[in-house]
Amino acid sequence: MKKMQGIFNFLEKYLMGPMGKIATFKIVRAIMGAGMASVPFTIVGSMFLVFGNIPTTFPSTQAFFDNTVFRVYDLFMLGYKTTMGMLAIYFAIVIAYEYAKIYEQEEKVKFSPLNAGLLSMFAFFLCVPQLTWADGKISLVHEVSDTATIIHGWAMGGDSVARFGTIGVFAAIIMAVVAVEIYRFCIVKNLTIKMPDSVPEGVSRAFAALIPAFMVAFVVMIINGIFIVLGTDIFGVIAIPFSFVINMTNSWLGIMVIYFLVHALWIVGIHGANIVMAFVNPILLINMQENINGANIAFAGEFTNAWVTIGGSGGTLGLTLFIAFFARSEQLKLLGRASVVPGLFNINEPIIFGLPIVYNPYLAIPFFLSPMVTASLGYFATSLGFVKKMIAQVPWTSPGGVGAFIGTGGDVNAFFLGLICVVVSLLIYLPFIIMYDRKLAKEELGEVAA
Repeated sequence: MKKMQGIFNFLEKYLMGPMGKIATFKIVRAIMGAGMASVPFTIVGSMFLVFGNIPTTFPSTQAFFDNTVFRVYDLFMLGYKTTMGMLAIYFAIVIAYEYAKIYEQEEKVKFSPLNAGLLSMFAFFLCVPQLTWADGKISLVHEVSDTATIIHGWAMGGDSVARFGTIGVFAAIIMAVVAVEIYRFCIVKNLTIKMPDSVPEGVSRAFAALIPAFMVAFVVMIINGIFIVLGTDIFGVIAIPFSFVINMTNSWLGIMVIYFLVHALWIVGIHGANIVMAFVNPILLINMQENINGANIAFAGEFTNAWVTIGGSGGTLGLTLFIAFFARSEQLKLLGRASVVPGLFNINEPIIFGLPIVYNPYLAIPFFLSPMVTASLGYFATSLGFVKKMIAQVPWTSPGGVGAFIGTGGDVNAFFLGLICVVVSLLIYLPFIIMYDRKLAKEELGEVAA
């Protein structure tokens, strides 16, 4: 127990402190807000994609779909193409909006979050067209071939303008920060056009963004112009570090590090998923789009809730069911029965703080171990082809097995692997929870005897 307390102290000092500070950064909170705001669109878009793939999973429905849905398929798939196919635009707007709102509320900077979102979108659009430097002149790229379709600088993908999709998410994040900081600089330095109070608010807000819009245009064009002369552009420069990050997180070892950090923070009382996954979720969305385009990346879409955190962080659904029906301790039994329904939908704060798991030396080891084992199962099962890759975003509250089934486009093997992950997680928790249950049961008997 002393060794475990030493581990808690180590995590609290070297992990809780730095990560807690990171969680307070304005841009981190803005990215978290953007991730939450994008959820309805990614889920809606994914459901259109999944519905269109039903005949692949259930061939008996092919004739019905041929005579109904597939007759209006191009119209039907707009639900997907205008969500996942344009995800970077949503990120550009919402991150800037959330970032500006935080500045407005905490530093009393008097600017409009709506203007910030529009300026961010403007900055992002300035980066999208592809240009080249040749013979002392910058020109729009125009190429139509078997390998590329670039119309006057705008590269077309299968769903929309290529850079509007997940490939543009990181550029959108950077441009959101640039636009808001320029806007903030203009406000602080009074570089805005102020209209009389009698002018309608909408008109006043529009003119207030005029000078910031000019500055955003000049700054972004100058930066991008320099990169173009050097043979690249903002997208190309951003791709260098972020492609490294993506490759690292897509490795088995990288995934283990991610889930270790998430649960190390939880064990000392910080919502690890909110902090770590704020950075990881854009990568999961990018990887899911790559899977749709033909790749086979395990760490994509709702990988976490499909295999790793069934029942909530730590993968506690099996644990919750066990204490609800088999615990000797009345305390655990009541807690388990109250937590079964939330646990089925991956909500387990009652377990984490009520059992508790936080700072609990009896349950810390399985809380770390279970997610790493089930993440490994999901990773290798997908990589080796035992289950299909993730191609659809599903609500994180989808019950165990169901989210995996829908997320993979209807793979029955994925459904059963989800259930296997629940059983494996329970087996990992079992010796520890039995020991902890006996301890609490003895204490309860002692209290009764007293």
